[in-house]
Amino acid sequence: MQKIFRLEGKVQHYAWGGNRFIPALLSTPNDSGEPFAEYWMGAHDNVPSVVVLADGSRQPLNEFIKTNPAGILGEAVNQRFGRLPYLLKVLDVKDMLSIQVHPNKKDAETAFAEENKKGIALNAPSRNYKDDNHKPELMVALGDFWLLHGFKSPDALKKTLNSQPELQFLISIFEKEGYAGLYKNVMYMDQQEVNKHLQPLLDRIIPLYENGKLNKDQEDFWAARAALTFQQPGVIDRGIFSVYCFNLLHLKDGQAIFQDANLPHAYLEGQNMEIMANSDNVLRGGLTPKHIDVDELMKHVKFEPIDPRILKGQNEKTAFEKYFKTPAHDFELRELTVLVENPLELEAQTAEVFFVFIGSVEVAEGNETLRLRSGEAMLATAGAKITLKAVTNARIFKATVPV
Repeated sequence: MQKIFRLEGKVQHYAWGGNRFIPALLSTPNDSGEPFAEYWMGAHDNVPSVVVLADGSRQPLNEFIKTNPAGILGEAVNQRFGRLPYLLKVLDVKDMLSIQVHPNKKDAETAFAEENKKGIALNAPSRNYKDDNHKPELMVALGDFWLLHGFKSPDALKKTLNSQPELQFLISIFEKEGYAGLYKNVMYMDQQEVNKHLQPLLDRIIPLYENGKLNKDQEDFWAARAALTFQQPGVIDRGIFSVYCFNLLHLKDGQAIFQDANLPHAYLEGQNMEIMANSDNVLRGGLTPKHIDVDELMKHVKFEPIDPRILKGQNEKTAFEKYFKTPAHDFELRELTVLVENPLELEAQTAEVFFVFIGSVEVAEGNETLRLRSGEAMLATAGAKITLKAVTNARIFKATVPV
């Protein structure tokens, strides 16, 4: 039985995406300058990748798995999940993404069923829950990457608010009502009040931003950019408050961070590899032209400080394979370094997706061979015994499940 297959992902053209990085990676022309925000490699029912079969025909990955779930996923993963439990992506964030959280598994199942009962179409813009799954996620930076990640510690939050004269009014609210009271106050604040508090702040920082006097490690930089990106007549986006309340992180190439259910966050700029549970459930609270549902977002936010843990990847058996340890049961991301003089031999534990980010490799499994270059992907089914031989030194990301 054939156990390795070329895999073709699907591009998502969200407005916040860049127009160069992913087209260049995929060797795809983009003369019109269309945004290429995400490249999906997985079996999500709404956007499945495509498996190229031996005869050259193509089949959606979700349908391909159904032809032999135990054989393709392996007995353990099939019994536990009954489907490919992860989704691998490449992201190019040009404009900041929304303030968002993802629901836990139980809440996702309940809310998905409720929206189905209401007859809300799965592709409706107002739909909050696209599936019945949770969405813990891990991202690995492919260069400089900035993001917002959970609430700051009490001392750091008060220090930030105190440094902004226009935001000092929030300190007493925080001291009396904690994180929940503070965040509910700004997220449910009347729009006129939002404008009243934020307009003086923006009047002060936007000229600094436009004159190049702010840098990306300052909250003011992102607040000014957000105001200019999402400006509407008479409406200042309340998501700007979150820029000052959340941890502002700057990751370097190869550094990673895990974001579990109920953790508020937002991506600001850069490129990354991202792996998550097989879900597209996103609850948004601002900084986006997409559907915003503050009530639904607030139901799921974890109102507590987070001490960010930046992951660097751990070597396991050799220096050529490292993994990023997380508490997630649905996925594991590994980074492989394949050098011309050092072929790697691996055995797939389940259906595994290999994505070549840099370089090119020849893959052998039994009598089957595939040649993959930068921007190309492969599916290996459970039990596949693979030899990866570099044609040119390669950096490869492997998505799997910790079985």
